[in-house]
Amino acid sequence: MIGRLRRNWRRVRLGTRLALGVGVLSLIVFAVVGTALTMYMHDYLQRQVSDQMKLVQVVQSKDAQVHGIVQDKPYYGWYTAVYDVSGTTPKLREPSDVPKDTKALSALAKTMAHSTKEISRTATIDGEGTYRLRACEVEPGVVLVSAAPLADVQGTVRQLVTVQVVAFALALLVLVVIGRNLLRRGLRPLSDMATTAHGIASHDLTESAARLPLRAERGDGGPEVEELRTAFNTMLEHIDDSLAVRAEAEQRLRRFVADASHELRTPLMSVRGYADLFQYAAANVPEERDKHLARLRAEAARMGILLDDLLLLARLDAADVETPIRLQDAELVELVAQAADAFRAGHPDRPLTVTVPPAPVRLRVDPVRIRQVLDNLLTNAAVHTPPGTEVSVTVSVGAGTASVRVADAGPGIPEADRDQVFDRFYRVDKARSRDRGGSGLGLAVARSLAQAHGGTVELTADPGVTVFTVTIPLGSGSAWT
Repeated sequence: MIGRLRRNWRRVRLGTRLALGVGVLSLIVFAVVGTALTMYMHDYLQRQVSDQMKLVQVVQSKDAQVHGIVQDKPYYGWYTAVYDVSGTTPKLREPSDVPKDTKALSALAKTMAHSTKEISRTATIDGEGTYRLRACEVEPGVVLVSAAPLADVQGTVRQLVTVQVVAFALALLVLVVIGRNLLRRGLRPLSDMATTAHGIASHDLTESAARLPLRAERGDGGPEVEELRTAFNTMLEHIDDSLAVRAEAEQRLRRFVADASHELRTPLMSVRGYADLFQYAAANVPEERDKHLARLRAEAARMGILLDDLLLLARLDAADVETPIRLQDAELVELVAQAADAFRAGHPDRPLTVTVPPAPVRLRVDPVRIRQVLDNLLTNAAVHTPPGTEVSVTVSVGAGTASVRVADAGPGIPEADRDQVFDRFYRVDKARSRDRGGSGLGLAVARSLAQAHGGTVELTADPGVTVFTVTIPLGSGSAWT
């Protein structure tokens, strides 16, 4: 039963629960205030009655001392009696105005016989109701007892309680109704956020469905809700951006897998075709066999290079995989000289100019990978320029960085392709054969290796000139630091 009530309570809307909570709290406050006020009023009225009895008893005491009797009762419903308490049992003197039930009066008189102070108490008299009794000593051995009815006091208190109950009930009703409306209005932005969250759950991230108004209506939640609304919109923007980045990454991954499959399919088909040729006798002639085996080795080597580049890029992209970079002290000018010698040997038809600073440039790098970056950039200059094109390599040192500038005077790169030249498998000339144009991974590998060293590779191109600049932070062992 209790569990069912808890489940049903959880289903009640937050605004209603808050309004009911405020109502219960207000009810407790009203009950405390009403009880305190009622008790104060009851005590106040009893004190008033006691004060009246005191004044009346002063007159009655004088009368009793002079005449030995008490005259008429002072107010309607009041009783007065004079008791002789000199003996063991109080004796009522005559004449006295007493009710039929005198137990309460005689008991008070008996108590007064052993006290020197005036005594007051509240008692119930059979057939009469509740009375306020007061006893005082008139003379030694004589006690005057007065009894005043409390019916008016009790009636007044009952009326006060009735007025309080009605007033507090109406106030509580108004408070709950108005408070619920105010809370619903104040919590309206939370309902909007819930609606937006449902829209996000249904993969609807459009501007109209996934954004809340930046400005709330007047009195609609206050600055706290405004801050929450702003934070919610900021979160949605981050989610939207993250989903866009994820979608772009997935698209790039699909394109990358498709391009990789396409690049690998061609050498694989060549290997399978040359292997099939060995089924025929003509292909087993020594001259033909050597030619086919050479082609098989070339295609296998090409696939090996392609797979090595793909594996290198995958390891550079994965943060939780051991990095392929092995840092050690190296001399940049020497690495540039080695790359220049290899370029001249492989491309004698392209003049190469090398400019280096007079002092050594020592870096904390992986010399094998930096050499790979330089070879890729020089090979790119050779592949995409006609024979006789001048190529230059310039080494310079700046504030905390070393730069290698590889420039060629070829036809340049179209402006529409400059933002994509570092993408994997991207070729500026789509019609260029793979044998001459490469796999399209050279620049991507160069930039990833430079970034793994904390550096960059940037392109600046104009008609008739193409420049790739590699920037690497200087190591602590550099002569330029």
